[in-house]
Amino acid sequence: MAQPTMEDVATRAGVSRALVSLVMRDSPKVSARSRAAVLKAADELGYRPNLMARNLASRRTMTVGIVLNDLHNPFFAEITDGIHRVAAEAGYRIVINTGLRSLEGDQAAVDTFLEFRTDGIILVGPWLPKERLDALGRETNLVVVARTVESDLLDTVNVDERRGGHLIVDHLAGLGHRHIAYIDGGEGSGAVERRSGYLEGMAAHGLDDYVTIVGGTYDETAGTKGVQQLLDSGDLPTAIFAGNDFMATSALDRLEDEGLRVPDDVSLVGFDNTALAALHHIGLTSVDQPRLILGALAMQCLVQRIEENRTEPVHHVIAPTLVTRTTSGPAPKEAD
Repeated sequence: MAQPTMEDVATRAGVSRALVSLVMRDSPKVSARSRAAVLKAADELGYRPNLMARNLASRRTMTVGIVLNDLHNPFFAEITDGIHRVAAEAGYRIVINTGLRSLEGDQAAVDTFLEFRTDGIILVGPWLPKERLDALGRETNLVVVARTVESDLLDTVNVDERRGGHLIVDHLAGLGHRHIAYIDGGEGSGAVERRSGYLEGMAAHGLDDYVTIVGGTYDETAGTKGVQQLLDSGDLPTAIFAGNDFMATSALDRLEDEGLRVPDDVSLVGFDNTALAALHHIGLTSVDQPRLILGALAMQCLVQRIEENRTEPVHHVIAPTLVTRTTSGPAPKEAD
């Protein structure tokens, strides 16, 4: 069925099209009686204003594009909650797309938002190279979350992930662990910083000889594969640092399938402190990234760029904290 038009509303209310337009734009120049008549007619007809046409006329769409690295990982959904809260308060609508953990996916999602003329874009954990991010920062209002980017053309919001990796090693070494392995996040956002933090932490505790890095990716299979590789090596560590909570939960499954007790036989720590980590039957020790705060800061930065025409870059870096739960404990006494 054809959508009712502004002309249809005007005919039903017995007023001019121009008056209907004023009502839909919430103009104060309309009497209460006329406003009520127009709104009643619009409701009866099921009329919805053409926001795209209205906003194009004002050169603003009041929409923001959000590109999430991975819709499977709850970390990204929780950041979106923070974005949405600030967007709603500021009168913006958000449109969500995903990069599907790939450079090509990120580019396709970004191109879509540019074509729809969103007022700005927030990229969460993007794969795009810095050169492309800089070019995008010249083209639209841009904020990058959960990835360190040194740029004068965009804003960034991050946790100090290097420090987070160091905190994990401090925690495990303090529990008597020496052989601490790291299941790496590969080329994912923050993986380099987390790996560096692990290496720095191991060096700071004099544990260079025990450094073990297993290649991985930020997905639901990496933890399983990483633990299997450690089992196959015949030299299982007493503690494992998984690159994120998603990886840690699959690592936990594989350890338990092998009959290993966590944390009695092997301690396990993740990164992100998602809602998944806090589930009682998981109880994952994890570095906290305050997702709501990260999302809220990102949207605040974007609103400033859109409404205040700010061009100077802002780079937020939040200090991480470690949330200890039941998956980490003292090193086994018999461990070397």
